[in-house]
Amino acid sequence: MMDDRQGVDIYIEPGLPKRGLNWTMRSTIVACAILVLLIGTADAEQCPPGALGVSRTLVVDPHEHPRVGSMQYPETLPLNDHEVVLTFDDGPVPRYTNPVLETLASECVKATFFMVGQMARAYPAMVRRVYDEGHTVANHTQNHPIRKMSAAQAAREIEEGFASLREAIGDPQAVSPFFRIPGLLRQKSVEEYLAAHGDMTWSADFVADDWTRINGSEVARRAISRIEARGKGILLLHDIHARIVPALPEILNELKSRGYKIVHVVPAAADRPKTETSAEQWVAHPTPEQHTGPSQTRPRRQGLSRRHGQ
Repeated sequence: MMDDRQGVDIYIEPGLPKRGLNWTMRSTIVACAILVLLIGTADAEQCPPGALGVSRTLVVDPHEHPRVGSMQYPETLPLNDHEVVLTFDDGPVPRYTNPVLETLASECVKATFFMVGQMARAYPAMVRRVYDEGHTVANHTQNHPIRKMSAAQAAREIEEGFASLREAIGDPQAVSPFFRIPGLLRQKSVEEYLAAHGDMTWSADFVADDWTRINGSEVARRAISRIEARGKGILLLHDIHARIVPALPEILNELKSRGYKIVHVVPAAADRPKTETSAEQWVAHPTPEQHTGPSQTRPRRQGLSRRHGQ
């Protein structure tokens, strides 16, 4: 906006009287002011009154903090009280990811989507939509193996996953260096590989059990009760199950009514410096209610079709 205003050229006819010059300048200034107001109004109209919105954007440097999530790691994101980061795993699947995106847009909320490379290849337009709507695109392996992997297998899954996402979007810089291990089955060799390549491993601070056979209202209830117990953190959800469609509006409405704020997380870049934080802000403080092992929190899902998300 500032550049556009500063770049306005005023053409003055030869011999134009001083009064005419002043009038032209005043008219130009007024026109620019009106344009600013109109554009500002258009931006405001994109978010309905009372929308939850994004309270701030947190810019992180994976090299400084390679692993986050109090469920498994000693560090988590440096959030303030009543701040929540939304994350979605395993997609995209159009019939679920589309309504998830619509719900997020209705509240002007941004999230991080940990996508499976195989799903990205099946639905590249969905990957592009997620990115185009301002969300963070992250990696969740190429094939979502829920098992321990050798270092070579893990490296292949990681790199192929990143490659699939970059190909779907068509921009190598569009995919964040964020990664979540399937099933939260952490392995030291995998974590070391990711850190060595400048990628941040994400666990979570709470889950909503939305991969289990519960209805949407129960998903929302569990999500909110666990958020309330901790007061802030990373929420892990999935956009491959039907129950997330009714659950997400409930979760967002409850967060809004209880005074929570949504934080959007993006990686640092040359033109985007990291958010200044203290070491203490990154220290995780697990609650007594938190599960501590992935086998307790994310049981192996039976009969899951990666292509159809069922």
